[in-house]
Amino acid sequence: MRRTVDLTDLGGNDEGPRVLLLPGLGARGSGFRELALRLTDVARPVLVEYPEGEHAACGARALAEQVLRVTGNVDAVVASSFGGMVAAHLAAGGATRGVAFLGAFTRTAHVGPRGRLIAMMGPIAVLGRPGRVAASLAAWRPVPSDQVADVVPTTAMERMTTLRRAFAIHTEPPPPDLRPLKVSCLCIQGDRDVLVPPSSLERLAASLPEGTPRHVLRGAGHVPYFSHPEDCARLLTPWLQALAPAGLAALAASDVGSAA
Repeated sequence: MRRTVDLTDLGGNDEGPRVLLLPGLGARGSGFRELALRLTDVARPVLVEYPEGEHAACGARALAEQVLRVTGNVDAVVASSFGGMVAAHLAAGGATRGVAFLGAFTRTAHVGPRGRLIAMMGPIAVLGRPGRVAASLAAWRPVPSDQVADVVPTTAMERMTTLRRAFAIHTEPPPPDLRPLKVSCLCIQGDRDVLVPPSSLERLAASLPEGTPRHVLRGAGHVPYFSHPEDCARLLTPWLQALAPAGLAALAASDVGSAA
């Protein structure tokens, strides 16, 4: 049982941005490891594992508060699925300068009609006892048995925590739209995502700052960071470089030069 937010700091480029990797409702932060390792040349990735048990924060806003207490402000957040709601609360509170959404949403309305049924993910996790088939469906490719726990809740504690959080989603106000904020955003969506359909991408983008880049990965499912780490790293790298302090300084200098 994890009583608090647990962090795994993978080191990386000391001059790069510190970036949190936030999993979805029932996934583990360890599922981001392959992507994180590919980002260490340009960033300082940190894997996040949410707390578990009856005492654990229920809902994205409370969870964002727990994450912030442990991590403090960061340069960027890469969020999957429900993690997008957590990331949006962090961004709205000024705790991060950038958010990348991977098959994610900040409001259940972005998921369309199925967003009203998102609470059912809790009973499915407990009663359905998802395993390799469910993990492979989410990834849209076979998932080895030893990696199933990275994608779906497999322990009794994980399932019950997923149940509590799923029921809590609609009891909290959703995060505010990020569109008017000065936050850098990026969207990556799998065209085979069966949980957060590709149609959600436009609804998500409408709530983000104008001009937010959108990328669709062919053959990727709900967890592109897990199934397509190379492609995600390729898209995230220039975005993270722009969020690095040195990158921001260079951008500012360029703006001053242009004005002159």
